Amino acid sequence: MFKGLDFVISEARKYKIRLILSLVNNYENFGGKGQYVQWARSQGQAIGSDDDFFTNPLVKAYYKNHVKAVLSRHNTITGVAYKDDPTIFAWELMNEPRCPSDLSGKSIQNWITEMAAHVKSIDSNHLLEAGLEGFYGESSPQMKQDNPGFQVGTDFIANNQIAGIDFATLHSYPDQWISNSNDQAQVAFLNKWLDTHIRDAEVVLKKPLLLTEFGKSWKDPGYSSSQRDAMFSTIYRKIYWSARTGGATAGGLFWQLLAEGMDNYRDGYEIVLGQTPSTTGIISSQCRLLHHLGKLYARIRNAEKVKKAKAIRRSQWQAAKKAKPTGD
Repeated sequence: MFKGLDFVISEARKYKIRLILSLVNNYENFGGKGQYVQWARSQGQAIGSDDDFFTNPLVKAYYKNHVKAVLSRHNTITGVAYKDDPTIFAWELMNEPRCPSDLSGKSIQNWITEMAAHVKSIDSNHLLEAGLEGFYGESSPQMKQDNPGFQVGTDFIANNQIAGIDFATLHSYPDQWISNSNDQAQVAFLNKWLDTHIRDAEVVLKKPLLLTEFGKSWKDPGYSSSQRDAMFSTIYRKIYWSARTGGATAGGLFWQLLAEGMDNYRDGYEIVLGQTPSTTGIISSQCRLLHHLGKLYARIRNAEKVKKAKAIRRSQWQAAKKAKPTGD
């Protein structure tokens, strides 16, 4: 398994792609928290449900050992330790942590606090995020009305205020969360969901926000590609405007990009670029816009650096001139 990941990181490095690597999944796919719970049960631990992943000492020790093994690994292809590899943009504690047995949010809050400190004790080089979907919790009860009608034991504000969490994340699946609503209602939810979280990331958290998952499934009743294109366009406009105006968010990752022949991974949300020309065009356009914006900001930063350097040199020259003794 690790050799496969070595190859992925090596290839990403070759093509200048930056990776966010998730350390565990909430669900059983791709190695979920349930596996850790099973290991603990096999050691005689009295565990009631998979939610004990967040509180059982032995399960937490298993997770910490896993984190240490991953972060400390030396890539067999590049020779670079994962914790020192700039190809890795950030670590994610868990994909979509959920603990519905504790809606107070204390279990996940304590777990993120403990595990963020653990990750940072091993690797202080990389950014870290918690993997949240964005649901509001007890720290901001007035905002819970903006949730899609349910809670999962997470807290967008409190969880992201934890020391060691460097940026906030957001997911958006209106077709799952409010599946009984029509397309117009889902679009309205999407707009408010994005606006609210971008604002709170900027004003309350004062941290960057990355939209790490969004999509629309072709399995939805009445689906059309124009619906998905409209969703992507809405999200991309919000992201671009935020980036252009110095807001909290400047990027979004749709779920999920597949290559030809990966049919076993199709879940309804997949994008195969050669098979979705209209959506591919929207994605490509957004990439170009953000690329040009990034180059513009880079030029502005460079100009500011040059201006600052000139001011320093001018100040030094004036100081030297004043200190120089004058002749009779």
